[in-house]
Amino acid sequence: MEPQSAETGELQLSGFPPRPRPLIELGDKFLSRGNLRKGFKLPTGAVWTPNLWVYGNFRTAVQSFDPGAGSRRNEWVNRLDLFGNLELSPTERILIGLRPLDHKGDFTGFNFEPANRRGFEERFDETSFQPRTLFFEGEFGEVFPGLDSADRRSLDYGLSVGRQPLRLQDGLLLEDNAIDLVAVTRNAILPRGGSHLRVSALFGWNEVDRANNIEEQDAYLLGLDSFLDLKRTTLEWDLLYVLSQRQSDGVYAGLGAVQRLGKINTTFRVAQSIAVERENARVGTGTLLFSELSYTPAHTHDIAYLNGFWGINEFTSAVRDPFSGGPLGRTGLTFAAVGLGRYGSPLNNGAANAAGGAIGYQMFLGERRRRQVILEGGGLASTNGDANAAEAAAIRYQQAFGRRMVMIVDAFGALLEDSEESFGGRLEFLVKF
Repeated sequence: MEPQSAETGELQLSGFPPRPRPLIELGDKFLSRGNLRKGFKLPTGAVWTPNLWVYGNFRTAVQSFDPGAGSRRNEWVNRLDLFGNLELSPTERILIGLRPLDHKGDFTGFNFEPANRRGFEERFDETSFQPRTLFFEGEFGEVFPGLDSADRRSLDYGLSVGRQPLRLQDGLLLEDNAIDLVAVTRNAILPRGGSHLRVSALFGWNEVDRANNIEEQDAYLLGLDSFLDLKRTTLEWDLLYVLSQRQSDGVYAGLGAVQRLGKINTTFRVAQSIAVERENARVGTGTLLFSELSYTPAHTHDIAYLNGFWGINEFTSAVRDPFSGGPLGRTGLTFAAVGLGRYGSPLNNGAANAAGGAIGYQMFLGERRRRQVILEGGGLASTNGDANAAEAAAIRYQQAFGRRMVMIVDAFGALLEDSEESFGGRLEFLVKF
């Protein structure tokens, strides 16, 4: 929405950045002004005005990661995420996404170390243009408006089907960028004491990556995802079942609450996993308690945060794709995977038998706040006597250039059990188009 003068109603564009034009736009312009084109009417009564927008991100990085024990990894890696969004109406669309420069965790680029992998690595082949994302989403009541012209029958059912991203409980319970899934959502439920309730039924039949970040053939996902807005809090709860052909069935549940307590932004979550038959790398039985606290100091745009977790027994996520690492990546820089190359997280982001957290401060610099610095310290300890305690410190610097490029500089140092050192650094350029 562009600003308007209260007196004349004319657009006031002074100091307002120009719209971000996509790589390709056919039909109505993205975030632009002007008259909308005349669409066509379907036999169902819906009016569609197709628009095609092509956009994406390109990431390129030089990075060095030493997890200890003399196994340093030095590399130059690249990743391209290219999307085509066919908007049929404001509520219906088809989205296709390609990632031609990586495949199953390997990225196009050059390996410097270790010596046995030195050389150029190319992941551009006949499979590069197979869609990593391809789904349709829409709303039943909008596709068939003639069934309820007076809007009295509550036909607000959303439908999403195809290969698509899914994230539940901020990624603690499930995080996957490409799972073949159908979801039916009941929208606009008005519960007593709340403003909005949404309930989704889920079924995933392919590309189900288990807790060990590896796809399992013939595994299926069944689930319910719910969202409720109350006066002082927002609740999210989920119930999932993964059906496996390898005696690795799992039951998963999650409950989260997001709210402000005074001047503190807070999130509290509890997640549970239960191995139905036997525990293994795909599924375990355990509980994860997770909390996030953040605060913006007065007269600043900065953010101070404190995040903590407690993994009881062998908690595992229901689904995790190869690039997301473990469920604790949400804790902070010292636990997060970067999703590019073989640069790992400074601290172990698995949640089994571990407790810890991260404390950090994010500063926004410059008059237009186009620079950011994040300073963070993190640590974890074993809760069952295993020797996996570790502490780490990390820093991230981000600088925007123009309207489409961001430079990211990361560095960390970690002290693992028995005083073993781990360290890493990386320089990345992110281009949005």
